[in-house]
Amino acid sequence: MPYEMIAILMFSTMMVMLFTGQRVFGAIGFVAVVAALLLWGDRGGYDLGFSAAIKLMKWYPLLTLPMFIFMGYVLSESKIADDLYRMFHVWMGGLSGGLAIGTIGLMVLISAMNGLSVAGMAIGATIALPELLKRGYDKRMVTGVIQAGSSLGILVPPSVVLVLYAMIARQPVGQLWLAGVLPGLMMAAMFIIYIAIRCGITPSLGPVLAPEERDIPMAEKLRLLRAGLLPLVIFAVMMVPFVNGWTSLVESSAIGAIAAFVAAVLKRRMTRAVFETSVRQTLAISCMFMWIILAALAFGAVFDGLGAVKAIDDLFTERLGLGPWMILILMQLSFIVMGTFLDDTAMLVIVAPLYVPLVGELGFDLVWYGVLYTITCQIAYMTPPFGYNLFLMRAMAPPEITIRDIYRSIIPFVMVMAVALATVMTFPQVALWLPEQVYGK
Repeated sequence: MPYEMIAILMFSTMMVMLFTGQRVFGAIGFVAVVAALLLWGDRGGYDLGFSAAIKLMKWYPLLTLPMFIFMGYVLSESKIADDLYRMFHVWMGGLSGGLAIGTIGLMVLISAMNGLSVAGMAIGATIALPELLKRGYDKRMVTGVIQAGSSLGILVPPSVVLVLYAMIARQPVGQLWLAGVLPGLMMAAMFIIYIAIRCGITPSLGPVLAPEERDIPMAEKLRLLRAGLLPLVIFAVMMVPFVNGWTSLVESSAIGAIAAFVAAVLKRRMTRAVFETSVRQTLAISCMFMWIILAALAFGAVFDGLGAVKAIDDLFTERLGLGPWMILILMQLSFIVMGTFLDDTAMLVIVAPLYVPLVGELGFDLVWYGVLYTITCQIAYMTPPFGYNLFLMRAMAPPEITIRDIYRSIIPFVMVMAVALATVMTFPQVALWLPEQVYGK
């Protein structure tokens, strides 16, 4: 059987298994190992999985994964995120749409605390959504704000998804995180500008807080400001030594985890329940990501052995005559289609064995492409009919918010994100400038 047909058979088998509800790592790993056994016999097949496991265990930056996940859960479970929202509530409530703008700011800080979009969605839906609806904000506006803001979790460092991409693409995690900083902040600023303009034109979408809610003593405002800025202090304590070259990435992640734990202890919020929940969730998510990376490495090794990447490169460039940019755009469109029924990690491990080497063959920077992939995943998360974030929002929203409301709420934010994606594609230095400044010293 030609190698091209073997590659197609592997992909189709894996997709069928995913559609039947199998776990992502189980479907990918099973197809990889079975294909290896059939192609190269007992020794080659067993060696493939073993080599992938050893490669995973030797990858030192993987230690950052449990550190950052633990840091995020400590800060969220200890209710420090509640202080953040209260700060934005008081300081931004005097503006039309101010609480929605503050919610975007909250999501940016939650992203810097956790690195997972699900965490931002959960905190936004449980803390911000009820408060915004109670104060007369338009339900479509607030659901769109929370979904768009939570998507920043996979782009703003410390992004767990970029750690996974770094492992599969064999790129430095630190460079990828720094590459996500400016695009993430740019996208957040674009969300804020849209909200300010829209609520300025139609004030009923985001009414100003009543004077009695805003007129509190300055001493109380300053106290809330100090409490709300605590996550920024923790982030600075963690990232400044790394950016200046004083610590490695793993050492900085340990500093962040310790700083979050100490902050929770000093605020007398580190209870037994908080600690146990944080540890359990850290273990569960870290193991999930390790299994996915292990399966992806095994799957990628089979494709390397088949030479499938070279075959697909020849198909696009020689037979179909497509240029590098057209191929890149088709890749991004395929991510959006897959995002209607898969999450970001599943999308990455399914197509990474083909896309990442192909991007390198076409002459594009793999760090830059990691940012493009992440932004495209954010768009895919919110694209009807089956966007991942749409159903998370529906599960967490009150009954008066229908699925129709959720679908309509994300249209303007998806358009804003598409503009951000086009900007990063057109001007790669938006993503690459900061890594070059830091690592070019």
